Amino acid sequence: MYLWERKNWPDFRWDDARMLEPLARARLSQGQLLGDMKRLGFDLKLEAQLAALTEDVIKSSEIEGEVLNRDSVRSSLARHLGVPNAGVAPTDRRTEGVVEMMLDATQNYLKPLTAKRLFGWQAALFPTGFSGLRPILTGAYRTDVEGPMQVVSGPVGRARVHYEAPPAARLEKEMKRFLAWFNGKPTTEGLLRAGLAHLWFVTIHPFEDGNGRLARAIADCALAQSENSGQRFYSVSSQIRKDRKQYYATLESAQKGDVDVTEWLLWFLGCFSRAIEGAETILSSVLEKADFWQRHAGEDFSERQREMLNRYLQGFEGKLTAKKWAAITKASVPTAQRDINDLIERGILRRLPGGSKNTSYDLAEASALKR
Repeated sequence: MYLWERKNWPDFRWDDARMLEPLARARLSQGQLLGDMKRLGFDLKLEAQLAALTEDVIKSSEIEGEVLNRDSVRSSLARHLGVPNAGVAPTDRRTEGVVEMMLDATQNYLKPLTAKRLFGWQAALFPTGFSGLRPILTGAYRTDVEGPMQVVSGPVGRARVHYEAPPAARLEKEMKRFLAWFNGKPTTEGLLRAGLAHLWFVTIHPFEDGNGRLARAIADCALAQSENSGQRFYSVSSQIRKDRKQYYATLESAQKGDVDVTEWLLWFLGCFSRAIEGAETILSSVLEKADFWQRHAGEDFSERQREMLNRYLQGFEGKLTAKKWAAITKASVPTAQRDINDLIERGILRRLPGGSKNTSYDLAEASALKR
């Protein structure tokens, strides 16, 4: 018997006492991360958003077995967010669609979630009308013309059915009830509401394909509402990708259980806390850059020096040389060398071992930290 077949579906319940500690731990970690982000300037906040959303888009697609090009995703997001000098890689319709869907979910979190909006999100995931080589229905609820919607694994003939969704005839009623709840005045704590929204939507499974990604986008929208902010500095999808096996096992157990969803919510809170911890890795370069400029707040830098130091702090590809410095800043090599020598004298850069033609440089502070 599936969750949606229960007599009291979808009147979810859970054990409040078991939620207290993991919920407090998740909120504490969230508050610390958001506190760290508050000390960043506008440009660095944009970079932090870019890093987190890039990870979110890529990992949410990976969960479904779809691999997107990281540079294309980053470039598309950079253009939409207005991050300078970051949107240089070419993109395609598929990448643009996924990015636009995710940004609409997180940045326009105050807009009502409607069937029309969900149709647009799902269509954006499949701009060609195909999922791989298979044509699918987009921009509308599934019809089940080829049989019931099932989540299966294994080879044909020996496939295992993990879950069977409500029949298509029930979708209008089920989705109206879900959307009325989501758009109504929240009566559930924000993190728990996000977990419930994820489970409820993916249990209805209203579309022919893309339900998992849409469920995660809806949860992200709910999280943005709970924070009252469209800025995103962590990626729950990235953590779900790491915990994918446990994610599917917990989800299947919940969908085959009754309306007591305590175990699912406990898993979701743990996943959220791990996502916040993982943000330290995703945002490390942005925070290092913020710390660097704070330490050198009272010093004068030329525009060229500031540009190159920022590029290096973002993760410079290859070796930093005078020739590269000149090419990027559109200066002569002698001018670039004077910029570099000035930073060496001030103890900001250091010269790495090598011949005169192959001389390269790195941050002296980074070298000291590594040692």
